[in-house]
Amino acid sequence: MTDPANDVAANLAEIKARIDKAAIEAGRPAGAARLIAVSKVQPVEKLEAALAAGHRLFGENRVQEAKAKFPSARERYPDIELHLIGPLQTNKVKEAVALFDVIQTLDRPKLAAALAEEGRKQGRLPRLFVEVNVGAEPQKAGIVPADLAAFLDECRDTYALTIDGLMCIPPADQEPAPFFTLLSDLAQRHGLREVSMGMSGDYELAVRLGASFVRVGTAIFGERIKPARHD
Repeated sequence: MTDPANDVAANLAEIKARIDKAAIEAGRPAGAARLIAVSKVQPVEKLEAALAAGHRLFGENRVQEAKAKFPSARERYPDIELHLIGPLQTNKVKEAVALFDVIQTLDRPKLAAALAEEGRKQGRLPRLFVEVNVGAEPQKAGIVPADLAAFLDECRDTYALTIDGLMCIPPADQEPAPFFTLLSDLAQRHGLREVSMGMSGDYELAVRLGASFVRVGTAIFGERIKPARHD
């Protein structure tokens, strides 16, 4: 049997090499895109394996899960950088502001207002990305591209928020390239330096099309263990 820790370390090394290769092939420097290891619904042992391999950049979808895993890890690895990549409810804003370094899912004025207020209370605020609903899918969260300029103005002018980047999840049943290109173009048009896009199945394409962060989970850690339901 293989050692899961060795598997995680080998997967991280391979994916980082592929990211740099994709960047170079696109005329970008190695290191232009960073790997977010998506540790949601993964056992602590696999998180520890990634930390032992030297990886420090992680993404979590849920505030409560991240709160259970990362404060103790940060005591041993204070250079961890933690991104919230799942939806944020306003009643979790206080905990999210205290815990995360980056919140990638700012997607509505009510959340912008709550983040601004909590940032004032805590005297700190994570870096913020706006989630863009690039496919204008009615079932998905995010700002549709046609409304992005107005929303960015509202974040800046009404709530005095600094927006660092954009993130997206393209439609699952369509070729992602046009949506990655759209997000990169929107970021450039609005002077935003960070572009978070691409997951386990398409991260190399995302890098070639301008991603500065890719979010990879199963290709690093293996299939997720689904939590038991209690409802």
